[in-house]
Amino acid sequence: MRGDGMAPEGKLDLDPEVVRAARRMAARAAEPIIAMARSHTTVSVERALLRLAGLAGADDEGRPWANHLADAVAGQVGLEHGLALPVWDALLNGPYGSLADLARDAALGRASFRLPAGAAGAEAREAARRAARDGIARVDRRRAERDRLLAELPPGDAADPPRPLIYLIVATGDIYEDIPQAQAAAREGADVVAVIRSTGQSLLDFVPEGATREGYAGTYATQENFRLMRAALDEVSRELGRYVRLTNYASGLCMPEIAALAGLERLDMMLNDCMYGIIFRDINPRRTFIDQRFSRQVHARAGIVINTGEDNYLTTADAVDAAHTVIVSQLLNERFGHEAGLSDAQLGLGHAFEISPAVPESFRLELAHAQLVRELFPDAPLKYMPPTKHMTGNIFAGYLLDAFFNLAGVMTGQSIILIGMMTEGIHTPWLSDRDLALENVRYVRDACGGLAEDFVPRPDGMITRRARRVLSESVELLERVAGDGLLTAIAEGTFGVTRRPPDGGKGLEGVVPHAEGYFNPAIEILDSEDPHGARPGQEVHA
Repeated sequence: MRGDGMAPEGKLDLDPEVVRAARRMAARAAEPIIAMARSHTTVSVERALLRLAGLAGADDEGRPWANHLADAVAGQVGLEHGLALPVWDALLNGPYGSLADLARDAALGRASFRLPAGAAGAEAREAARRAARDGIARVDRRRAERDRLLAELPPGDAADPPRPLIYLIVATGDIYEDIPQAQAAAREGADVVAVIRSTGQSLLDFVPEGATREGYAGTYATQENFRLMRAALDEVSRELGRYVRLTNYASGLCMPEIAALAGLERLDMMLNDCMYGIIFRDINPRRTFIDQRFSRQVHARAGIVINTGEDNYLTTADAVDAAHTVIVSQLLNERFGHEAGLSDAQLGLGHAFEISPAVPESFRLELAHAQLVRELFPDAPLKYMPPTKHMTGNIFAGYLLDAFFNLAGVMTGQSIILIGMMTEGIHTPWLSDRDLALENVRYVRDACGGLAEDFVPRPDGMITRRARRVLSESVELLERVAGDGLLTAIAEGTFGVTRRPPDGGKGLEGVVPHAEGYFNPAIEILDSEDPHGARPGQEVHA
């Protein structure tokens, strides 16, 4: 496989110039969005600095101290210069032993903030830099810890040839119920465990605190829940001699803060799509793109693989007619990811097996789409999603369709296969459902072995022609998006047939343009340093 951003000399014989044109158009479309993200901040980006600096906890009603402190600063001096200078100036000049002490007084209206200048400003700047540096150093140490464990406990993708990783979801709402289910899934072959978030958490403008037992159709993403699940998976990883990865969600109104907590607690993968929150959660587009750039910078530094959400487009749009929108979104996610510092190995681009089984030759079409994605992104750990839209409740047909999905994944060399449930759309999966699903994917994966090596579509055959057509339609759409602007394209319902205007949705009030002299030491570090560079031991200040 090649890592030069061009299509490999692969099975579809794609025209390299068409592939280059697609990437040029994606870069043009992304550029104004990147410029906006570099010149604005949000309340969650600012709170993420406080999280990295170690501020945790909440008041008796569950409102985090990070929110109290950010709101107090915003109310007194605004956020356009960033939180760092007012907060660390107050710490240096007030009777506070810690950020938490300052936040408690801020919550009671007893703390005063100013924008320091001169020597006071310089002292506050240096103190904030030390705090941010300590937080980033903690993230670096967790990354190094993961690297050691991956070498000590090699997972399936480290085999020769690498095996697709089996990805399984747990979602009981109770972290103490999730843990035994996740460990049982790992013992039955799961390589990646994703803890689905509680319904609606993406719309909360705060991160809940502590271990939680009351989620709805999922479990709240909190720092303590991250810590508990990571410890449980480390335990079962050592038992199995195979590192089991942990996934959660960096999306919604608190995307930057959750990304910071994921880095601090050594999560391995995070759902982090460039447009999912806009289209499917009605979060303001500007807020999403600004939050996303910071969160991806943190992921890049933490060695976290992002998972993008193009599969969702195919649940609201037709999977044949809208196939090119998946490619366009993947190319945009790639461009945004690279700009934020993510390597190809961290781009878990998503796509899905969602063509109606009633469509003639649907399996050949699925193979064409999956092989096209594989060849466009040869070094990305692609995440392939199972059928959901056309699961009818006929569990026998569903089990068969899942087997075809697993087969397509193996034949086209997908990196991560999320296991499909034959009871999709009927109820939250039981343990027995997961057991059968794991049996299905294990059988197909083991029976096929290296079948991908032997799968070569006929030149100018139906699969090859279909893949080239989808790529051509992708270039046409990218030209339109680059010309009209990505925000306009989103407003017109280009993705997922859902219209989202630039000034609509939730969270726009939390977007602030930078004033001259804006300062955020975390961004200063993330913007100026190679996220993948060697890290000698760094001192962490008390």
